Amino acid sequence: MDEQFSKSPVMDGEINDNTFNENYDRAVAGDPQAQCNLGNCYYFGKGVQQDYAKAVEWYIKAAEQGYTKAQNSLGICYAKGQGVAQDYAKAVEWFKKSAERGYASAQNNLGSRYYFGQGVAQDYPKAAEWFIKAAEQGVAEAQCNLGVCYANGQGVLQDYTKAVEWYTKSAEQGFAQAQYNVGVCYSKGYGVAQDHPKAVAWYTKAIEQGYAEAQNGLGICYKNGRGVPQNYAKAVEWFMKAVEQGSMQAQYNLGNSYALGQGVVQDYAKAVELYTKAAEQGCAEAQYNLGICYAKGQGVQRDYIKAVEWYTKAAEQGYTKAQNNLGFCYKNGQGVAQDYAKAVEWYTKAAEQGHASAQYNLGSLYYFGEGVAQDYAKAVYWLEKAAEQGDAEAQSNLGICYENGQGVAQDYAKAVEWFRKAAEQGNVSAQNWLGFCYYNGRGVPQDYAKAAYWFEKAVEHGNVTDRDYAQKFLRKIKKQ
Repeated sequence: MDEQFSKSPVMDGEINDNTFNENYDRAVAGDPQAQCNLGNCYYFGKGVQQDYAKAVEWYIKAAEQGYTKAQNSLGICYAKGQGVAQDYAKAVEWFKKSAERGYASAQNNLGSRYYFGQGVAQDYPKAAEWFIKAAEQGVAEAQCNLGVCYANGQGVLQDYTKAVEWYTKSAEQGFAQAQYNVGVCYSKGYGVAQDHPKAVAWYTKAIEQGYAEAQNGLGICYKNGRGVPQNYAKAVEWFMKAVEQGSMQAQYNLGNSYALGQGVVQDYAKAVELYTKAAEQGCAEAQYNLGICYAKGQGVQRDYIKAVEWYTKAAEQGYTKAQNNLGFCYKNGQGVAQDYAKAVEWYTKAAEQGHASAQYNLGSLYYFGEGVAQDYAKAVYWLEKAAEQGDAEAQSNLGICYENGQGVAQDYAKAVEWFRKAAEQGNVSAQNWLGFCYYNGRGVPQDYAKAAYWFEKAVEHGNVTDRDYAQKFLRKIKKQ
């Protein structure tokens, strides 16, 4: 759930109180204000049938006389392809003429073209420069857009406090996107103290204007019980309202509600339907979840090839869970030809972003030399990163490296330290190793009682091999 940027150019649509005929007579006589007003009449269909081509005709007459409102309006027509072929370069040309003469809406519109790289090379500093000019003149859309620049550090130094300041100025003018953005800042504690009730209040203001992302945001509040009592049914109600408006994030969230049976009867088929809608719009989380559904056969027939297809889409967007799962698929030849090198590639992408399971998986490949040259030092490097995040498998395997002196100096005490962390999380291999260390006095004083304790844990939770190993030592302990 991210802050929203105002993408659409600002059209003033101001029409004076004169009649169409009065504007027409003055426009024909060459009055640029009347020509612009007449263009607005045609653009909005006020007093005459809507006709974008006619609007453009009159805007051109006024714009060529230097009338800034008409120059801005003409830029909008070129940006949207209304009455003329869409031409961002032409749009920029007219926005710039108007903006350079101080017209605030054109300054915002020109900033947006620089922000998105439409008709000009993308240039965040230039975008911010024009947003500042428009924002200081009170244009709500520009204030919101400037807030986004500060929130993301685009063209200006990242500064959440400044972002909130500009969002609030815009929100207090009633701009729905800014009201939503203020809500997000209170929800996440960006630039303000985290305050979920205030987040709800701002979402509600945006919802009163029908803003879909705020409906989704309020649904999340009900789902998590933040700022309102937890209520899954209410969450679903708001997600549905946002879905009706085509909100991608709401489609994903409602899909989760159906997958988990929260606020609705569990229905994987419905979840898949919603994930698919969001995934096709580019939602990485939905693409990943859709991959899971295909891999597990939940709501669809199991299809590993389809799972890989959706994991790949999400992974290419940098979504770490999908990158890790894609690495697993390549390692195990699930839905794709087995390819250890590809597995290393995807595990590395996720591991470098801090994904603990991927760090463990990558460490294991280095340990065994699968897809890379065997390298115990690199194995330890990645296992340690995962272990420090609490990954029990990584903790157990890191203990083995210290036990055997692989990639690190042999250190039985360190081995015990990592075995203990994993064992306390229920890792059976680590429980057996810890029992072994106590039995033999390796890294700890010999203690048969403690050895028995950990071997019994392994017997309780382990598979046949784990149980057989533990029971062998338990028999030896009884003979002591």
